[in-house]
Amino acid sequence: MLKKLVVLMLASVASIATAQHTTIVLHCGQLLDQPGHAPRGKSSIIITDGVIEQVLNGYVMIDPAPGADPIPHIDLTDTFVLPGLIDCHTHLTFQLPPMQDRLRRTLTEGITHATIDGVVNAKKTLMAGFTTVRNVGSGGESIYALRDRIANGTIPGPRILAAGQTISVTGGHGDRTNGIRPGLSPATGPDVGIANGPAEMRHAVRERIRRGSDLIKITSTGGVLSNTAAGVGQQMFDDEIEAVVQTAHMMGRKVACHAHGTDGINAALRGGVDSIEHGTYLDDESIELFLKTGAYLVPTIHAGKFVAEKAEDPAWFNPAIRAKAEAVGPQIQGSFARAYKAGVKIAFGTDVGVGAHGTNALEFVYMTEAGMPAAEAIAAATVNAADLCGIADQVGTIEPGKLADIIAVDGNPLDDVSTLQHVRFVMKEGKIYLQP
Repeated sequence: MLKKLVVLMLASVASIATAQHTTIVLHCGQLLDQPGHAPRGKSSIIITDGVIEQVLNGYVMIDPAPGADPIPHIDLTDTFVLPGLIDCHTHLTFQLPPMQDRLRRTLTEGITHATIDGVVNAKKTLMAGFTTVRNVGSGGESIYALRDRIANGTIPGPRILAAGQTISVTGGHGDRTNGIRPGLSPATGPDVGIANGPAEMRHAVRERIRRGSDLIKITSTGGVLSNTAAGVGQQMFDDEIEAVVQTAHMMGRKVACHAHGTDGINAALRGGVDSIEHGTYLDDESIELFLKTGAYLVPTIHAGKFVAEKAEDPAWFNPAIRAKAEAVGPQIQGSFARAYKAGVKIAFGTDVGVGAHGTNALEFVYMTEAGMPAAEAIAAATVNAADLCGIADQVGTIEPGKLADIIAVDGNPLDDVSTLQHVRFVMKEGKIYLQP
């Protein structure tokens, strides 16, 4: 039975229950406050003004100050509570359609359409329990507007770290003009992320930062969904990668690198990138470089499964893309397993926008299928992801001083990680967006 907390016995708790502050108490049946460690039993989380104040054993009650409104005590006693999840590879302003529709949208829709789509997809992502994402690639300015309006509370969505436009080489993965005749092609050049040679790469990085990017995304290799039969091998020269990394790090930004082919993975790791996205054809040298540099692998098995499935449907891809999807899609899960077993640092990422928004937690199932224990998969989406994002002082665990990003599910995800696909409670910075 819940007991009232005596103010004189816990003055530090009572002191936060004042009229000028907003205090909420969560009563948790089980609490994974530190992913990677054992969960706690019955617990109370005290939150003031969106920040976690205390985490206490048992269920405590706090009386309001005289004349103040009652303090909400949220009953999560039949749930398993854990930190808000983090997806390090999303595309919120994009959802992959079949090939014919994709070309039509490229030629008939603009940034306003992408912005509206982003509002819808951001809410789906938040309701799925993902309170922070890295958005690693989007056209135009829509992602910055989406990030900023979520941050000021205008619309619901996850906290966004935005890369803005991906930096690619002419004709490479990320060049939106692939397959479109010149008269209909959008403009290209470093200002819009298409760069060639070290000098233009530096220009492109600085332009991304000038426009407001929180990190830099590059494509060192070809990609499955680019409309060209250019393969998935290395497409950026070593000195181009080095120029990006040097410039980005000089200006306080991390670099996420899309890479499938072995040569492009290893060149990017030698060049000093902070994360490899996908890592499909990593080899022994890749693993050595990961361990030496401390770079993270963001696996995106979710996308690999999706494109492999859609490659069987003739309506989805043209022959060039279908061939790449058939080759790459089935490989990603096995490459992740190899990297994990070798001790490579893993941060959770899905590439949703390829697969459906709101289905991010499927990645947990794929990770555990490949041999990663559920506890480590959850740590990859909280502690590790926060570290890669550079915000481990704010999120990733439930402890005093951190933002109150908290979710709850039925059942214990350490026993059945698929329960994370059915989130019952979502709080971000102390605001409740979903409640049983």
